[in-house]
Amino acid sequence: MARYGTLGDYRFTDTQEAATDIRGSKVYGLKDQELGKLDDVVFDEATGAIVFVVVDTGGWLSSKKFIVPPQEVRPSLQHENDFLVDLTKEQIESFPPYDGKALTSEEEWADYERRYRSKWVESPVMHREATDRNVTPTTKQQVGAGAGTIPAADADTAEVDTRGEVTAFHTDATMETSAAGPSLRWSTFEDTLRQRREEVLQSSIDKAKVEDMKMEDARLEEVKGASGGMLSDRERIERRKAS
Repeated sequence: MARYGTLGDYRFTDTQEAATDIRGSKVYGLKDQELGKLDDVVFDEATGAIVFVVVDTGGWLSSKKFIVPPQEVRPSLQHENDFLVDLTKEQIESFPPYDGKALTSEEEWADYERRYRSKWVESPVMHREATDRNVTPTTKQQVGAGAGTIPAADADTAEVDTRGEVTAFHTDATMETSAAGPSLRWSTFEDTLRQRREEVLQSSIDKAKVEDMKMEDARLEEVKGASGGMLSDRERIERRKAS
């Protein structure tokens, strides 16, 4: 089973790479409804491919954040450098609450993905009325919704049979790229992530170690406080080694 990670607080130090970072871009839904901002991405640790984008709603959603598969994200024509998804707030509220901590457990994340995918199948998000198939938006729907690019395939025939077992989402964004605009920015960002994958993962490991040390220090101070004293640096180090 693939292991997934996130960028978290990691920032690209190279100026050109930082300029292509899609985090911070706004995300709009149907009828030009602002849904939030791109806060993070969930990527395959083995390849660096983006499997979900994480959107921070800013507070209107009780769980604050939600995820979207990259193939459902398109450039917004009305809003430069921002993105569009064919979702309403009501549909997003039906998704199971996103918790990034589930990524640390393959079992928990598999369960979350299963429940999340079921909402795309059960709700009208990816279905047209009176059909049991996932359908890509028609050209008219994409232009009307504000998409900046149109897939080359005939949208009226671009149907994917989803009867039976739900298959995994694609692991690569399906946006078409052009000489400029959000599509190229997305593609460049994902290429940068692939190249910096090991650096990002090491950053996550280092951060986790620091957090563990802080938690251990707090626990030791609590133990020491109960006995009426404060731990010295030496005592702290010795107790860490012993734990």
